[in-house]
Amino acid sequence: MATRRSKRSSTAGTVSVAETMKTQDFADFTREVGHFSMIRRLHLADAITLLNGMCGTLSVLSSLRYCLDPVDNAQSLWSAIALMPLGLFFDFMDGKVARLRRKSSLMGQELDSLADLISFGLAPAACAFCVGFRTDADLLVLGYFVLCGIARLARFNVTVANIPKDKSGKSKYFEGTPIPTTLSLVFLMAYWVHTDRVLAGIPGGVALAGTRWAVHPAVALFFASGCMMISKSLHVPKP
Repeated sequence: MATRRSKRSSTAGTVSVAETMKTQDFADFTREVGHFSMIRRLHLADAITLLNGMCGTLSVLSSLRYCLDPVDNAQSLWSAIALMPLGLFFDFMDGKVARLRRKSSLMGQELDSLADLISFGLAPAACAFCVGFRTDADLLVLGYFVLCGIARLARFNVTVANIPKDKSGKSKYFEGTPIPTTLSLVFLMAYWVHTDRVLAGIPGGVALAGTRWAVHPAVALFFASGCMMISKSLHVPKP
């Protein structure tokens, strides 16, 4: 969940110790040379984060396979849907492992946001295209949704140090909804697929059908989700 900075800062005991570790980690990372030096710098938590990114990538590819032949590849759409919650599992576990092992890295902090963008930003948008959000206006909204995810994660990386912390060093709240909350849209689309409410059967139908401005009113859910992610005033308490 794009909370790796706070998750891993708390493992060091105090903020000052965590900052010292980050500085040392950066120095070690920049000094190392060799083709596979980056791989050697990865911790177990980083590898788990990469599994999150793998789930998102496979979800997008499964969506593409479904679009090639919806009849023969019907199961691919279900695979695309199932891989996103699996990515959330790995997103949850990487922080757990980092705290248990008391090991973190600067690279892991960035990997977390990048993996989340794929699994909870791009993958849901690709799935939405599969179920029928395919008009020009739909695509603009889905593009906006993904851009909001990018902006939300970038803002988190920049501002997390300024968000109030509890005694353990954990941030007290999220600014805007965390990007994994987009899975609520994925579960909704799963219900539509299960009840065969896809393509022409999407709830709400198509507004302005037959014009260049044709749009599915239901795509407004993605617009609203994007707006909530980038909200500055919306504070979501951390569990």
